[in-house]
Amino acid sequence: MEGLNITDEMLSASSVTRQLTDQISLAKAFVVIAKESNNLQFAWELSAQIRNSQVLLSNAATRRTPLTTRETDTAIRDMALLLYQAQQLHYDSATMIMRLKAKIQALEEQMSSVNEKSSKYGQIAAEEVPKSLYCLGVRLTTECCGQFNCFKLKNPEMIVFHLVTDEINYAAMKAWFAMNSFRGVTVEVQKFEDFKWLNASYVPVLKQLQDSETQSYYFSGNSDDGRTPIKFRNPKYLSMLNHLRFYIPEVFPELKKVVFLDDDVVVQKDLSALFSINLNGNVNGAVETCMETFHRYHKYLNYSHPLIREHFDPDACGWAFGMNVFDLVEWRKRNVTGIYHYWQEKNVDRALWKLGTLPPGLLTFYGLTEPLNPTWHVLGLGYTSVDPQLIEKGAVLHYNGNSKPWLKIGMEKYKPLWEKYVDYNHLLLQQCNFH
Repeated sequence: MEGLNITDEMLSASSVTRQLTDQISLAKAFVVIAKESNNLQFAWELSAQIRNSQVLLSNAATRRTPLTTRETDTAIRDMALLLYQAQQLHYDSATMIMRLKAKIQALEEQMSSVNEKSSKYGQIAAEEVPKSLYCLGVRLTTECCGQFNCFKLKNPEMIVFHLVTDEINYAAMKAWFAMNSFRGVTVEVQKFEDFKWLNASYVPVLKQLQDSETQSYYFSGNSDDGRTPIKFRNPKYLSMLNHLRFYIPEVFPELKKVVFLDDDVVVQKDLSALFSINLNGNVNGAVETCMETFHRYHKYLNYSHPLIREHFDPDACGWAFGMNVFDLVEWRKRNVTGIYHYWQEKNVDRALWKLGTLPPGLLTFYGLTEPLNPTWHVLGLGYTSVDPQLIEKGAVLHYNGNSKPWLKIGMEKYKPLWEKYVDYNHLLLQQCNFH
């Protein structure tokens, strides 16, 4: 039969070709199931019979004549016996679907566990103080208590750097700036524990820290059965060193304008022009981050909550903390710290936002923020790839993210931008094995 159409044969309900192809399809599925059940011998028997049947089909296609019942009888019978055996082994589709679902669920649970562990270990690595830095802090504290008069404030020339830290790092920081020359610039170091006004009756975060439910959420590690990602339960988001940025007018009551810098930045260009920049009556000067849609307000805030939905445009442009210009005169006039207090108190149950100081900052400075040229503040060096041209033009490079340059998990390609300002020949750094 010249011009035999093998496809028609395979589709014909009465042809042995159709019977063979149906058996092959079913047998292939059972091979997979047998392997999943670790029945390798049976999987091999099925595979061998599949090959025998495929040879018959190939021969028919080559000679262009249909298969006959006589030549396929043995193959069909042998395959039928194997398929019957498969059914006796409960290799039916319903059973297999249940098995696969169970396996998928087990894999998902395993993956969830791995992801949580990865997140926890990553957070630990990001927060752990390297031995070299710990050593340096101890040695500096010793020096401060010894030969250096660390508490004498020099006379400023052009500019003053105001550093605020905590009790643990205070002496070490005082010693470092007393031991090293900074071209005569005054460096003032304070610790927030000395601020008498910083108490639970005034500061919502400190008040919330006294709440047992809040303590359980952030510190117990087993609240809500692990449904909340570990990053949302990090106690650092309640640290006063994070929230102190909302109290700058109280920290510096005599100042009228400041350039605010986070502690994970590198300043590689002159910032003096920021003090004369026109904020057009706004309180906060910041670089916007809405070049991509996920940096708009809806990324950070819970728009299912009526308070958020009624007061804030979800497509409003987000901006960055880390390098900001603050007009403290306007800040006091508009009672910006009071606005922050209002929203922080409304979020006692974490229903408006989950973590950090940026979300309350977006609420506090809503309508009070002046966009700055993006070259003033380049972000992302602690977690993502950044355009090299942006880095070259940037005045402030921000290592926001877990991969800080002084940590082992720091991104190697961005470490040199920080390390070039570190004097590795300094005696204390050598003694503490900085490298």
